[in-house]
Amino acid sequence: MSSIGPQEIVLAEPRGFCAGVDRAIEIVERALEKFGAPIYVRHEIVHNTYVVNDLKAKGARFIEDLDEVPPGATLVFSAHGVSQAVQREAAARGFQVFDATCPLVTKVHVEVAKLAKEGYEFLMIGHKGHPEVEGTMGQVDSGIHLVEDLTDAARVQPAQTAKLAMVTQTTLSVDDASGIANALRVRFPLLREPKQQDICYATQNRQDAVKVLSPQVDLVIVVGSPTSSNSNRLREVAEKLGTESHMVDNADELQAAWFEGKQRIGLTAGASAPEILVKQVIDRIKALGAVSVQRLPGTPETMKFPMPKGLRIDHP
Repeated sequence: MSSIGPQEIVLAEPRGFCAGVDRAIEIVERALEKFGAPIYVRHEIVHNTYVVNDLKAKGARFIEDLDEVPPGATLVFSAHGVSQAVQREAAARGFQVFDATCPLVTKVHVEVAKLAKEGYEFLMIGHKGHPEVEGTMGQVDSGIHLVEDLTDAARVQPAQTAKLAMVTQTTLSVDDASGIANALRVRFPLLREPKQQDICYATQNRQDAVKVLSPQVDLVIVVGSPTSSNSNRLREVAEKLGTESHMVDNADELQAAWFEGKQRIGLTAGASAPEILVKQVIDRIKALGAVSVQRLPGTPETMKFPMPKGLRIDHP
């Protein structure tokens, strides 16, 4: 007789926090430790409800408009990066600024600024309204065109094609971005591409892990907040492989009906989701009947990014 509920949980590796998220959270925590509350953060430091609420409780205040920041305050830019206009405004207002932009996003910003000086226009593959996209497109005043899908790729019209470069949001689906990039290459044979792909190592590794996980399980649960681009992409990757998948912000969102007739449950987490949430989801699935937890082998991650000057702690 087959079980009607979960028997085994299979954990994807790697999952959860990446080096850029670790660094961004630590920047806010060290700023609070060094300068005291409140510390102002432009936009959610990372796209995770638990993380944001935890930092709020410690004295961080999350704002979207710099008008909300009082004179002389300490301001942190989120991991997603900001436009040149926001940087200029923060400098003009005299805030003490710490930039928590992920260094892999900064790499894209630097590339855009460098090529813009050489007269390039840009095609940016990404999602409209995402703060990372707004930050990257805001590195130049004009000449950057957003391409969200294959339809955009077919109709985008840059002013010239001799000097045209492609950049991408770092948290996209690797497969989707590849398809759009191929379509752009066909239209624009002289298109310049990044020396290394813009999609970050952590996004790639987590998607690769879900590709290994999905065929081995009956259901995939992704821990991540609705605003998290990379978490949404993990759910999509599983579904494209034919495995039912749901994304939850926390264990309270799990629905018992999802697990009926599903024996092996795959579990992963977006790059901004802390491991404590994964543990709570494991406990909830165990309460529904699961008795064992298996970890799949995966790509080890050893990347560490340095703290900004002014927040480095010298331990005796």
